[in-house]
Amino acid sequence: MTNNHSNQLVQKLWNYCNVLRDDGLSYGDYVEQLTFLLFLKMADEQSRPPHNKPSAVPQGWDWPSLLARDGDDLETHYRHTLEELGKRPGMLGVIFRKAQNKIQDPAKLRRLIVDLIDKEEWTSLSADVKGDAYEGLLQKNAEDVKGGAGQYFTPRALIAAMVDAMAPRPGQTICDPACGTGGFLLAAHDYIARTPGLDLEQNLCAMNLLLHGIGGESDADLPVVTKDALAGKHGEYDMVLANPPFGKKSSVTIVNGSGDQQKESLVINRDDFWATTSNKQLNFLQHIFTILKQHGRAAVVLPDNVLFEGGAGEMIRRELLKQANVHTLMRLPTGIFYAQGVKANVLFFDRKPARETAWTETLWIYDLRTNLHFTLKENPLKRSDLDDFVACYHPENRHLRTESERFKAFGYADLLKRDKVNLDIFWLKDESVEDSANLPAPEVIAREIVDDLEAALEQFATIAEDLRR
Repeated sequence: MTNNHSNQLVQKLWNYCNVLRDDGLSYGDYVEQLTFLLFLKMADEQSRPPHNKPSAVPQGWDWPSLLARDGDDLETHYRHTLEELGKRPGMLGVIFRKAQNKIQDPAKLRRLIVDLIDKEEWTSLSADVKGDAYEGLLQKNAEDVKGGAGQYFTPRALIAAMVDAMAPRPGQTICDPACGTGGFLLAAHDYIARTPGLDLEQNLCAMNLLLHGIGGESDADLPVVTKDALAGKHGEYDMVLANPPFGKKSSVTIVNGSGDQQKESLVINRDDFWATTSNKQLNFLQHIFTILKQHGRAAVVLPDNVLFEGGAGEMIRRELLKQANVHTLMRLPTGIFYAQGVKANVLFFDRKPARETAWTETLWIYDLRTNLHFTLKENPLKRSDLDDFVACYHPENRHLRTESERFKAFGYADLLKRDKVNLDIFWLKDESVEDSANLPAPEVIAREIVDDLEAALEQFATIAEDLRR
């Protein structure tokens, strides 16, 4: 029943999105406007019986004020509502800051408010239905190639497996410095909530926090802060789960403690970084190390270039292997991200106290890429496809790991002997090269060729950009 309801809800919401797309509204714009309106509706629901909570939204700028209007008056009032709420202090201002109305047709705005959103009692829906509906919306948005949102959408099966491997515990602080839709945090919450004997309610994301009375009316001590994650250290955490945005170059260059610098449009000084680079993922990797507590643990999705890039990349890998216990690497298959041309991995490491000898003793690598072919529609990655990885990872006790066909151990001394400390290691034979009878389906081959070409084009574009400087 839950799945049917959530599927119907997503279908209903997206049917209306298709109407608005005729007016030039993108999937991303639609999700944004829908989110604003749903927040106002749910805040109103919670102010009524049986909840009877004080509304976080001031009277006159609330849901009833939208229902009471029509035509141009509605469009004007909605625009002013977004502007007014964006000026408010505290969490309300965080939610609506820089919010703008993207639905210019008053009749369609009225239909969205009255016919679609107002007819559903959103607060009474189970968390599963709301979560599934929201996931469905995000996935549709990620599938919109033109919008480019796919690079921020981590496959939910992968998130679930990463969280299962990391096994977060109650009381631990968890951070996603590249948080987009809160997928990692929500999955971690769900995992902790399933802990036997635990009665825990955590509210993640600004809207949920405020709807549950968290955040108050002051800008002081906001539980959700929006800013450039790389600009500086913003705390220390027991665990980091993240998928930093793809794209090799950043408009920001981080300058390390030695003062090495490159000419860029914007420079940030970080004396807690090992190397200066404009590579976004290398900077995120350094940043994540800095925000971990001693013995804090991280699981980070990173593209292949982080494993083999020379210069700053080599320096960062050497320091990470020395100052952290870099214990696990999962080579991800192609065809699982909405952004094309992506070859990525998940790197697992624990931060350790300073000492002379390196903390990394053995790097275990799991190859989920060779001879495995996934596509977003015909053969999407499922959580069950990662069962063997989680079993090999052995969250209960990593010291009890054993090698298998896809899971191999590599000693620290051997890693250092590799050219530029290249961690892009594989050992399985590609069956499609060995035996033409084992070739994957033509559409899979075509997709992989496109992915490889797009990845190559991105690299050439980066080289061209560097040569222009």
